[in-house]
Amino acid sequence: MTFWPGLSLSGTLFDYPTQVTSLASVEQEMAAPNFWDNPEAAQATVGRLKALNAKVDPVRKLTALHEDLDAMLSLLLEGDDAEVRDELDQGLTQLAQELDRVELLTLLSGPTDSSNCYFNIQAGTGGDDACDWAEMLLRLYLRYFERNGYSVEELSMRYGEAAGIQSCSLLVKGPYAYGYLSCEIGVHRLVRISPFSAQGKRETSFASVDVQPELDTIEIDVDWDQEVREDTYRASGKGGQHVNKTSSAVRLTHLATNIIAQCQSQRSQHKNRATARKMLLSRLFQMEQAKRDSELCKAYNEKGQIGWGNSIRSYFLYPEQRVKDARTGLTTSNTQGVLDGEIQEFISAELRRRASARHK
Repeated sequence: MTFWPGLSLSGTLFDYPTQVTSLASVEQEMAAPNFWDNPEAAQATVGRLKALNAKVDPVRKLTALHEDLDAMLSLLLEGDDAEVRDELDQGLTQLAQELDRVELLTLLSGPTDSSNCYFNIQAGTGGDDACDWAEMLLRLYLRYFERNGYSVEELSMRYGEAAGIQSCSLLVKGPYAYGYLSCEIGVHRLVRISPFSAQGKRETSFASVDVQPELDTIEIDVDWDQEVREDTYRASGKGGQHVNKTSSAVRLTHLATNIIAQCQSQRSQHKNRATARKMLLSRLFQMEQAKRDSELCKAYNEKGQIGWGNSIRSYFLYPEQRVKDARTGLTTSNTQGVLDGEIQEFISAELRRRASARHK
């Protein structure tokens, strides 16, 4: 097995031999005949398997491709062959893409980067247009999640009075979900001809994205009776499901910070309360982390009011067609592709910007 420079450094993301050994151990554990006797523990092990595969597979693919290209180069040195040369050119292009993918993974080395995450969208300034824009963003991210093989659970959804959504909360599960999606934290701005304007006027709408890591254990003491207000209500929805007929939805408000967490995905008020508490603890944890992490603190400060002067990315649909990220300067004219979830280049650029900022 050929190892790439830097991929076997102890303690880094690509402590490759250790990762391979851990993967083999988990696979052996899953092969046991009584593995599924404890479904909860089994699911946790499956999660570990996916996380390890997310680290090991890109390196395996990169190494195998490198070996194939070495073999092709040897053939060309023995005698020029146009077909082999074409395959080599294609392989080098693929190698560059795989190297880029591995490089991004090396930038996701934070303690929570590999975690699942809570993903929230909130409509801001702009009335019906803002609610419509929030729903457009929801569709954009659902497409992105699908492309990356993430599973998504809807925790809460508040619909707009005339169109779109006022807010939503999702639980996104997949390798490095938080690491990638934390790059989307901030205010997103849309400029277009409003479909809600009889005069066909150009309108600017805003919606914010917020992301918190899902953590198994969070060491934050909260007096749930004294420090948190709990409200129960009927879940908003478009159908006549049981969840809409009882006050099973739970909204928790942390009084000192006014941080809100809500869940309506389950029929059981008890289960919704437990999920909302996990969400609230994650947000409180992230606030504490932001006090110690200047980059994260900057991201939260810049999010600010969901309106003018605070956007991280602008989506222009009129008069020109372009999407521009204010942090990295990255711009594309492929607005339809972006609205269909093709945002990885923005996320990649932001990861590199963060890494560069940390090393200054």
